[in-house]
Amino acid sequence: MSNPPSRWPQALDQSKSQIDLFESSKERKAYENLADLYTIITATEHLERAYAQDAITQSEYTSECNKLISQFKIAEKAALGTNNMTTETFMNLYQMDCPRAADRLLRMGVPEPLKASHDSGNVAVTVAETVQHFITAMDAVKLEQRAVDELQPLLSDLMNALIQLPDTPNDFGPNHKVRKWLEKLNAMRAVDMIDDADGRQLYHDLDTAYSEFSRYLKSK
Repeated sequence: MSNPPSRWPQALDQSKSQIDLFESSKERKAYENLADLYTIITATEHLERAYAQDAITQSEYTSECNKLISQFKIAEKAALGTNNMTTETFMNLYQMDCPRAADRLLRMGVPEPLKASHDSGNVAVTVAETVQHFITAMDAVKLEQRAVDELQPLLSDLMNALIQLPDTPNDFGPNHKVRKWLEKLNAMRAVDMIDDADGRQLYHDLDTAYSEFSRYLKSK
């Protein structure tokens, strides 16, 4: 005579094999890197939406946006550096609907502009920072730094300083030159490198932009 079925829940059979998402620590790290990239893109999208809705202040937005832009290139290099996948492909693969993040991270590379106040002290600080960023970027190119993840942060800092200058015209040449290169670098992967011809052109454009910036200061 068979025993009646128990009305108590049965213990799970621990002998059954578990399904692993990865087979090695290297594979696990790769998944973690992809997750980091996904998180940064999503966080940027939420930040952009919050700023557009006046849910955060300008200073809060600028601080967090700069941090995310900096983290993005590091995460992109770690997650996608060993294959030919681009960030656009990654976003399409995982069905990420983040148009504002894509525009900020892949095209602009700097937070939404904030003009410095007309206070002479603030303007002087902004000018000094802009000069320093010009010199740092030009020195890097002259020393033959060619990797995207080396050049992009330098141009991002320079662009961020330029757009804070008050009273600059909308067609201000230095802004146009630096933004053009920043957009070019943002469209590349962090592990990519510009060639020597691009390096020479970048230095030329920075040099002419700095000269125009200096002439603008002398005219004020």
